[in-house]
Amino acid sequence: MSTNDMHQEIRDAVSKMCLKFDNKYWQNCDEKDLYPTDFVKELTISGFLASLIPEKYGGAGLPLSAGAVILEEIHKSGGNAAACHAQMYTMGTILRHGSEKQKSNFLPKIASGDLRLQAFGVTEPNSGSDTLSLKTTAVFNGEKYIINGQKIWTSRAEHSDLLLLLARTKPLEEVKKKTEGLSVFLIDMRDHIGTSLTIKPVKTMMNHSTTEMFFENLLVSPDNLIGDCNDGFKYILSGMNAERILISSECIGDAKWFLKMATDYSKDRKVFNRPIGQNQGIQFPIAKAYSKMRAAELMLWSAINLFDEGKNPGEEANLAKLLCSEASWEAAEMCIQTYGGFGFAKEYNIERKYREARLYQVAPVSTNMILSYIAEHVLNLPRSY
Repeated sequence: MSTNDMHQEIRDAVSKMCLKFDNKYWQNCDEKDLYPTDFVKELTISGFLASLIPEKYGGAGLPLSAGAVILEEIHKSGGNAAACHAQMYTMGTILRHGSEKQKSNFLPKIASGDLRLQAFGVTEPNSGSDTLSLKTTAVFNGEKYIINGQKIWTSRAEHSDLLLLLARTKPLEEVKKKTEGLSVFLIDMRDHIGTSLTIKPVKTMMNHSTTEMFFENLLVSPDNLIGDCNDGFKYILSGMNAERILISSECIGDAKWFLKMATDYSKDRKVFNRPIGQNQGIQFPIAKAYSKMRAAELMLWSAINLFDEGKNPGEEANLAKLLCSEASWEAAEMCIQTYGGFGFAKEYNIERKYREARLYQVAPVSTNMILSYIAEHVLNLPRSY
């Protein structure tokens, strides 16, 4: 079976699965601020959520390109994979840097759905994108690590069993480089919620299940440490290309959804006794949004192919995230303009997807941070921060 055939089979299977979760399902989740539990369960049962886990641990052992196709199709159907996408891009940290014991203990249960790895604790209220300035500490007392601090924008923490946490294990003033002294822990939150761990939901403009987390003398064993102590920042960095690629795939899916909604509507909607799609004032923005989407998609697949070949597509992954998020947002703007007043009516779902699409120019990495990366690492301009 060729790669293209495999991807088409995956696309068809995901698209078929998504038919069970129509616009009314997502509308209900959005209006009631509900986690799409049934959708995540179906995605798990179907094996799609475990697609990147090696076969020896109960997964499908597929390349990142397969994960990208899965997420794109979910968004192309009008759904929202943000409810579960973190499991795909956090998985790499355990696969690349976890011990064999950690992999054997956790990955089979994650693959089967008995455990959920959906939460990724990095950002803090006072550090934001300045990850190296985070204040959460993990102090080793000779037997266990004592974790204290606070995280924010830790999405899905209330619906996850496991948390991948970045904390400082060596004071900033004692390290030679700011990138040193940070460590990654895999924490079973079920052991700590209500005692040393408090999770508070953060209400946002879209249904994103995001939270704020507070750690108060939370004790974890050295067995919870991923890789070597004080080397955690590079472990997190090693997974960022995958994260950017997978999020970009969602953006392409959103753009395709907006484009289909706009083209279908503009053919059927008649004003002044003619389809509005006959007017160049409607045609041109749709054609321009399509052009931007296709160009971004080509950049994305350049990054995906390099990643699957085992290369380090830092430039391509960042460019993909930049271009795909912008293409998605332009398609959203075009779509709501095409629908006019009806674009703001909840029954059409345009306003829901419009709100969801706006997120990706801010998270999981902002457009400005990507531009800084390109300026410094691609164009060799002086570092700006």
